[in-house]
Amino acid sequence: MAEYHVDPKSRAAPNVITESELRVSREPLGDVILHAREEIDRLYAIVRQQGYVVLLCNQDGVAIHHRGDEARADEFKERGIWLGGVWTEQIEGTNGIGTCITEERSVLVHCGQHFRNRHSNLTCAGAPFFDPFGKLAGVLDVSAIVERPGQTQQLALAATVASARAVEERLFREFFRHSWVIATIPSDESRPGLLLAVDEDQRIVGADRAARLAFSIGDGSAAEVAHLSGIFDYNRSLFLRESDNDIPVRLNRSERNNQDEQWHVLVTPPLARSVSSRRSPEVLVHSRPRLSMLGDMPAPEAPRISRGGLSPAVRRRICDYIESHLDAKISLEVLSSMAGLSPYHFARAFRQSFGTPPHGYLLQRRLERVKELIRNSELPLSEIALATGFSDQSHLARHFRRQTGMSPSIARWEQR
Repeated sequence: MAEYHVDPKSRAAPNVITESELRVSREPLGDVILHAREEIDRLYAIVRQQGYVVLLCNQDGVAIHHRGDEARADEFKERGIWLGGVWTEQIEGTNGIGTCITEERSVLVHCGQHFRNRHSNLTCAGAPFFDPFGKLAGVLDVSAIVERPGQTQQLALAATVASARAVEERLFREFFRHSWVIATIPSDESRPGLLLAVDEDQRIVGADRAARLAFSIGDGSAAEVAHLSGIFDYNRSLFLRESDNDIPVRLNRSERNNQDEQWHVLVTPPLARSVSSRRSPEVLVHSRPRLSMLGDMPAPEAPRISRGGLSPAVRRRICDYIESHLDAKISLEVLSSMAGLSPYHFARAFRQSFGTPPHGYLLQRRLERVKELIRNSELPLSEIALATGFSDQSHLARHFRRQTGMSPSIARWEQR
């Protein structure tokens, strides 16, 4: 009353925008409506017998899409629970849509819990859905005029929450259709399912709101925050595409989390770049929700990461590559891909095999090559530095002195 000047006793009709205003409100959310339509139809099939109307509302609380009994349209319009109704808290006070927007959580507002007395015979269950970056995108709501006591509301709320989550998943999958999408839930289902998107190197490029909360991923670009190896213990062979089919598997949380926790995982390969239309049949099929069926999906154990280091064949391949590329930049990602492991697990396995991390081994081999060239050639030290992967002569001198206690020039003088 003090902040918004809403009079709970006012009998004024609900705020309903005009047709032209409705078109303006709907335009930015055309794709949302497209991907939400199937879920709205499914939700309406569940609640229609109880006299509910299903409303899809934007961030401003405007009902931009609906399903309801057209024979009762006038009755629903009078109550404001129809297309074009505006349900912000600033206008109506506490209500299932406006309060859901304000608190960004699902709410059930039943009869007298509404702020305005005029809505005391309405029951409203609202559930938010979020965009692929975890920001509020809109609200899915079911509302009804209460005609008899004891009408089931909790079931309506649960169905609305499930449908809103499915809409959210469709939006996430559509946005990241050219990335690998990972749907996952703990095996004990103690927490809700969540979604991640990763690139070909398993760097996290997207995370839904649930994943951001569960894995402490910030609001910035997910790719700057994490790699999948920091979340799950997995083998890179999981991402060697053999078909376009979903890949069910069970994974453990990464050892860095000190958790022996198993998760149901469903990996969806990316769509080809040639599929660019958001309304294409391939995109609509690719974006169908999977989270709700994870718990019942049989999944094999993923190949465990070897705890005994790299195999002899992989060690030889890695060493040969390093020896032939000492003059070039050698990244951890390149070496780990040769071993078929994530960078994190490769670094750990490499250290178990060689007793030193990859960068330490690489530096050691470069300095050994420097010693050979100092001993067996007349090349200037500046050229030796470039031939062994150092940025310049001073860079070489710094590491050489740290290892041998003398400069390269003194070492060359002593060789004569």
